[in-house]
Amino acid sequence: MDKEMRAWDVYSGLESNVKNMVTSLRAVTELQNPAIRERHWLQLMQTTKVRFVMDDSTTLNDLLALNLHNFEDEVRNIVDKATKELNMEKILKELDSTWSVMEFENDHHLRTQTPLLRSSEELIETLEDNQVQLQNLMTSKYIAYFLEEVSSWQTKLSTADSVISIWFEVQRTWSHLESIFIGSEDIRKQLPDDSKRFDGIDSDFKGLMEDAVKTPNVIEATNKQGLFALLEDIQDRLALCEKALAEYLETKRLAFPRFYFISSADLLDILSKGNQPLLVARHLSKLFDNLHRLEFKKEGEEETKEAVGMYSGDNEYVEFKQPVWCTGPVETWLNKIMEESQTTINTNVSDGVVTYEEKARDLWLFDHAAQVALAGNQIWWSTEVKIAFGRLEEGYENALKDYNKKQVAQLITLIQLLVGELTKGDRQKICTICTIDVHNRDVVAKLISMKAENAQEFAWLSQLKHRWDEKQTKCFVDICDAIFTYSNEYLGNTPRLVITPLTDRCYITLTQSLHLTMSGAPAGPAGTGKTETTKDLGRALGIMVY
Repeated sequence: MDKEMRAWDVYSGLESNVKNMVTSLRAVTELQNPAIRERHWLQLMQTTKVRFVMDDSTTLNDLLALNLHNFEDEVRNIVDKATKELNMEKILKELDSTWSVMEFENDHHLRTQTPLLRSSEELIETLEDNQVQLQNLMTSKYIAYFLEEVSSWQTKLSTADSVISIWFEVQRTWSHLESIFIGSEDIRKQLPDDSKRFDGIDSDFKGLMEDAVKTPNVIEATNKQGLFALLEDIQDRLALCEKALAEYLETKRLAFPRFYFISSADLLDILSKGNQPLLVARHLSKLFDNLHRLEFKKEGEEETKEAVGMYSGDNEYVEFKQPVWCTGPVETWLNKIMEESQTTINTNVSDGVVTYEEKARDLWLFDHAAQVALAGNQIWWSTEVKIAFGRLEEGYENALKDYNKKQVAQLITLIQLLVGELTKGDRQKICTICTIDVHNRDVVAKLISMKAENAQEFAWLSQLKHRWDEKQTKCFVDICDAIFTYSNEYLGNTPRLVITPLTDRCYITLTQSLHLTMSGAPAGPAGTGKTETTKDLGRALGIMVY
């Protein structure tokens, strides 16, 4: 086509018509988007200032008459807005379909069969995800048409979230306290006002749960008028009951401090069964180092509440010097059990020390409980080393060497016993004494090699030395300048650690910190024996280590 023709009016007019037609057809194509709704056609009419009816009889000519080529950007914006609003519409429909069928699942309380809400991960995850979706919708610039609906859903889900959170908390607290305030007569007597308060809470909560079963739908159940306020009120009243219970438990812990080292659930179980010593017995291992059960005096086939002895976890039996009646408040008779167990061990150690020289050591061991035999053995070791030092100072140069030979002979005797037939308990007892005896032998050998001259040598002072005080009738443990009273905690027939130079250093450091009323904490890599060394020091001092 000639260039000259391009300058003709006919050509430029035709070209303009064709371009406008192409633009209009492109706009018509965009308007075929299924996201277009009636409101978008109205917006298009307002933009083009041409009114028309959009129905099945609308023709292409009707649309071309809108001169859409003049409003290409506006059409694109309207279509884009329609697409975004369609996505919002889909999300809101999904929300509606999801929450219309979302229902609470129920369990039943074991004791009362009261219906309880079952925790559902699916429910919580869906709730969180949908709240995030609605938050994102609120930030969209196309929210205007759906603002009211989105705001409504936000309110519903936010309320549901708050109510579910407090509901589960109230339910958990009620389940915990119900067996205490309703099921325990002891607690009801001790806390009458709070028991009455809990009766009111119990009635309100059960009514709430019965109503919840009738309305299983999550949104309907959680968006009831006044529900959140009721749950808050129940929660506040439960908090008062919990506070009163905590104060009550604190008085029990003050009366028997070992209660501080067990959980509140265990303590409540002990208190609720305080008049049934046999049932309390299953908690004894948490309160004492190795006292696992009590022996009760029998009248005929029935056991009385008079405890006459104690068993360790390894089934070693030690008879009490005086029987203990397990009656009255549980903390009172537990204190009596603790005192009697310590008195019994102290008396038995005294008897063991006195009878040590009456027969051969390998025979003496079988007359006493493991803890008593070990403590007595340690007391006599310290005594005999001091005697050897005394003879050394008097001029007898081979005093320590002679004692060392005696130690070796005693060890050989024990080893011969171990080779023979022994009960499990006796074998453990002799193994433990052998472990300590080997260390005692090495200590004396070291004193000989360094030519120690008296009992003031640091190599001797730095050892744990048990001694019996006749005036106070107590066992004391000396190390360096620290003196500790042997606490007589019943330890049963437990093994002891092999004592190494590092163990000695730990003992010195920890005992010095205790002596100075300070704290001590062994440091080092995992699995190197920090905790076990500390516990072993506790056993050497007859102390309960928690």
